[in-house]
Amino acid sequence: MQALWMLGAAFFFATMAVGIKFASSSFSVAELVFYRGLVSVVFMTLVLRARRTPLATKVPMMHAWRAAVGVFALSSWFYAIAHLPLATAMTLNYMSGVWVAAFVVGGAMLYGQSSRQGPLMATVLAGFAGVVMMLRPTLDQNQLFAGLVGLLSGMGAALAYLQVTALGKAGEPEGRTVFYFSVSTAFAGLAGVLWNGFTPWASVSWQAATWLIPIGVLASLGQWCMTRAYSRGATLLVANLQYAGIVFAAFYSLVLFDDAIPLIGWAGMAVIVVSGIAATVLRTRALPNTPAEEH
Repeated sequence: MQALWMLGAAFFFATMAVGIKFASSSFSVAELVFYRGLVSVVFMTLVLRARRTPLATKVPMMHAWRAAVGVFALSSWFYAIAHLPLATAMTLNYMSGVWVAAFVVGGAMLYGQSSRQGPLMATVLAGFAGVVMMLRPTLDQNQLFAGLVGLLSGMGAALAYLQVTALGKAGEPEGRTVFYFSVSTAFAGLAGVLWNGFTPWASVSWQAATWLIPIGVLASLGQWCMTRAYSRGATLLVANLQYAGIVFAAFYSLVLFDDAIPLIGWAGMAVIVVSGIAATVLRTRALPNTPAEEH
């Protein structure tokens, strides 16, 4: 079931990216981050009220840490997008799955616990290899700093995912976790907008404007699914399945933007799909005998 939650998150995030591509014709990155966060705050407030979930939390510092690393990862990724080829920035950000695997296995070894997750970690590495095959990143010598920032965006995202797992174990509802992250995203975007200014509405196309609400709703749904997957699922399995976002994005590019997928890209897509299936099968077989701390 948790596999379906992560696949849902990948689909919602890929669909949101389509909206960002259309909306970016009229809005700056900071504006998109702000509007995404603002719409998400309103949407999640309505959802939490309907579900009668209170906003008060017993672990405010855990939410603060999740928000801090999440905003850092998002800001670093946008910086990388601005200063690197898009494929390179995407690849470095998707290294978050590799970082998650390294943190989980490394933490088990640090505390002297035996880790039987070698095969699952192998599927994560295979899935990332598929991402590299699809995106084929490049990096020039004068882009090393931006490359480092992109690498840090992946690490920050991994830390945010692990904090989501910790919040789930602390008993925090997924909706509340998404709400507080949405608040931090809105404030981060607002800070950028106040620095650079808003785009005059007179120069905004109606096509771009109509995407602002869907972007925020899709972000909320994606964050909700991702939070539930990391809170309740096997961490390495979820880290592997997040690569499905690249597959969904590739199909959107093919259908909506007529972007051709070369043979190596199709091969990379097959590697991602096979690695995800392998991870799911391995996790299903190991589930009855897996200790709770490995979830």
